[in-house]
Parts: sequence; structure tokens; C-alpha cells
Amino acid sequence: MGLLTIGAFAKASRLSPKALRLYDELGLLAPARVDPVTGYRLYAPEQLDQARLVAWLRRLGMPLARIQHVCTLDAGQAAQEIRAYWAQVEADTTARRDLATFLIDHLSWKDPAMAPPVKPLDIRYAALSDTGLVRESNQDTVYAGSGLLAVADGFGSTGATASAAAVDALRRLEADGIPAGNLLNVLEDAVDQARQAVQGVDVVGIGSFPEGAGTTLTAMLWTGSQMALVHIGDSRVHLLRDGRLFQITHDHTVVQSLIDEGRLSPEEAVTHPQRSLLVRALGHHADDTPDMRLHDAEPNDRYLLCSDGLSTVVPTEAIRQVLAETSEPAQAARELIGLANGSGGPDNVSCVVADVVG
Repeated sequence: MGLLTIGAFAKASRLSPKALRLYDELGLLAPARVDPVTGYRLYAPEQLDQARLVAWLRRLGMPLARIQHVCTLDAGQAAQEIRAYWAQVEADTTARRDLATFLIDHLSWKDPAMAPPVKPLDIRYAALSDTGLVRESNQDTVYAGSGLLAVADGFGSTGATASAAAVDALRRLEADGIPAGNLLNVLEDAVDQARQAVQGVDVVGIGSFPEGAGTTLTAMLWTGSQMALVHIGDSRVHLLRDGRLFQITHDHTVVQSLIDEGRLSPEEAVTHPQRSLLVRALGHHADDTPDMRLHDAEPNDRYLLCSDGLSTVVPTEAIRQVLAETSEPAQAARELIGLANGSGGPDNVSCVVADVVG
């Protein structure tokens, strides 16, 4: 079979002539020959496989620059790259879904006709932080009160000041009260104040993020029957319910991104050299977009907020066992920190344990 005209090739590849001309200009799919007199583009039949791959990837929504990269790979590597792309699409979709759920719940609380009856629930809580056995100072800030639970893990030259500034910005909410009907705007303002406070610390530090000040921030605001979650970084929130332990935050780390994309297994992540490298945090020049969601509380729920000084060295099952078998929040916090230090205590470790009671 001879060369195909652009019209015939477009029909066979299911790409329009306009798209083929664009892909030629971008160097993505160059014709086999261009007639020197007419300027007509002519394509070889063996180019159809690549053209059809491009068409399918465009239908998938993949950007042209990434398609160009995929087309340079062998079949196995191309499959891996498509898998990684789709994992990122699913992660982005999940984030948008969580935001949509948050907005629906928020507006439902504002509408008296839709708002559920408020349950008379309360929380008992305890907070504890420890320097660990290796670090010279403690850059974590931990707080527990009747309206706010928070853990912030600072880093850099003035990390302790940054974590304290972030938590202090949220502590004002506890003093002012947390109106459920206006929760979304209250959270947005509080996170913005925390962001500004941390960036203000960075100005007087010795460098910019990540060399200067920065912090994670994971906090839960208690509205009486719901927990409003604000999360950025790799501190975590766990929920113990009916004896089962759930992680209800998602780490914002390079390693977690690789897991999400299917490039790394959870087992490989444990020893990965970049397991502590953040992709989101509060700090100068950082991506400081937090996750926010509402979480319905039930009697006998137990929440754990912790810095990565616990989660990176203590197995999840050991954490679950302490939370399930220790009655008092303060004792549970002490035992968890004891487990972290018993595993070498390589980092500052902070815990907030809170029980929901009727």
C-alpha cells in the first residue's frame, strides 16, 4: 500500500485533518512525506497505530505534551505512564468529589429544612508531644480543647515558630465559637490566617520554603455533632469505630503521590529515601491548598491526630491496639508516644486523642 492522503489517513485513524495538521506542527505526528509542490501531507500506513493511540489518549483527556512523551516509549513503559496518568485523574476527581460533598453538607446545614437534628454529643480529649530520642528540639505544636483538636509539624530553621503560628490562628475559632451554618467561610478564613502567619515567620527566617519555615497542619473543629477537618501535609487523623481503625486523611507527600500513581507499593514506601518529602504544606513558595471535609461523629468514636513521628515508626495495628484497649485519652497518648520512642524515637512525636461521648 502506498502513502495515504491526509483525508484518507484522517478517516482511517479517526483523527480530523485539522488535528493532524496541529500534531504535525507540534512534532507529535509528522507525515511521512510532504509534497514539495502542493504542500499536501502524505502518511504511511504503518503510522496508523501511533495515530490511533494518539486519538485514544486524547479521548482519555491526556495533554498533548504527555501524549508526545508516551509515544516515545515502548509498549510496557507506555502502559505504565498511562496507568500513572489515570491514577492522577482519579485522585483529582476524588478531591473534587470531597469538595462537592463538603459544599453539599455545608449548604444542608445552612438550610433549616434540610439540617438534621443536632445530637447532644461531647468530646473528652488529651494532647501530648515529645521531642523523641534523636532531635535536639521539638518543632511540633499540639493542641486539644472543647472546640479544636490540632497537630502541626514544623520544619526548617524556624519550624517550631511556624507550627505554633498555624495552630494559634485556628485557636481563635474556639474562642469565637464555630457556627455550623457558616463553617465553610470560617474554615477558609482561618486557614488563610494560618497561611499568612507562617509566611510571616518565613520572612524573618534565613531562607524560603523548604529551607526556611514551614509546617503541616491537621486540625478538627468540633461543631457539636460533626468534625470539620482541615488537613495539609503528612500529619494524620485516624478514626477508631467499632474496633476498626480508619485513616481519614491523605498524605501530601512525594511517596504517597507515587503510590497513588501505581509507581510504588505501600511496602516500598516504608523505606523510600523521599518518604518525608512534602508536596503540600504551609510555607513560602509551597502548595498550601488544604483538604477540607465534614465528618459525622458517633458516640464511642475515638479520633487520633498525630504527627509523622508516630505513623512512620509504629505499625498501624499497634496503634489500633492501643486505641482500642486503653480507656483514657491521656493514657492512650502516653502509650503511643512510648511506642514511638521504643522504636528509636527518630523524630518529634505528637498525639491528640479524643473520645466522642453522649
